[in-house]
Amino acid sequence: MLAVDCRSRKGLKAFPEFVRGALTELLARRESKGMSGQPIRMMIVGVPNVGKSSLINRLAGGRKARFEDRPGVTRAEQWVKVAGSMELLDMPGVLWPKFDDPAVGENLALTGAVKDGVVDAEKLAARLLERLRADYPALLAVRYGISADALSEGSGYDALCLIGRKRGMLLPGDAVNTERAAIMLLDELRGGRIGRITLEKLNSHLTVNA
Repeated sequence: MLAVDCRSRKGLKAFPEFVRGALTELLARRESKGMSGQPIRMMIVGVPNVGKSSLINRLAGGRKARFEDRPGVTRAEQWVKVAGSMELLDMPGVLWPKFDDPAVGENLALTGAVKDGVVDAEKLAARLLERLRADYPALLAVRYGISADALSEGSGYDALCLIGRKRGMLLPGDAVNTERAAIMLLDELRGGRIGRITLEKLNSHLTVNA
């Protein structure tokens, strides 16, 4: 397995050699048949909005595949040449037809893998705040300039109203524009602006065989 980071470019230079190492037997067979000049073609597969096109563009050294910070931008297959003799196929994101665990669907919606509009943004943002104030209260307090104690009072929707008011997202009559606040909150989560956050936790129950 090779870990890469498109933002810092960590691990990207090692990608071509890693692929060739994983395909040693295939490349040897090709060479024995006089087919060593054929390109190595690979498919990039993942859930929507996970960064497939961003990875391809980093490896290609330019903006070859269309991407945006929302799902559904890649509509059709596209071959992109990288590292000389390698070609990557950019594919539209895929999801399971249904989720046995509702938490899986919630996490995918929060990260933007599920298209916005499928899940109510205000309900999703309120649920996010319930989880973040339990696991990352200090990050929320610093990002939005509201004490952790204040954010912990009431429901997640109440916390959303506090954040919306703090950001000046008000409607006539001094009501908080919670829809606007919810969209902002989700955008900041997905953009990494709230901080280093994980929505999944490793299972802490480990079995050790003596």
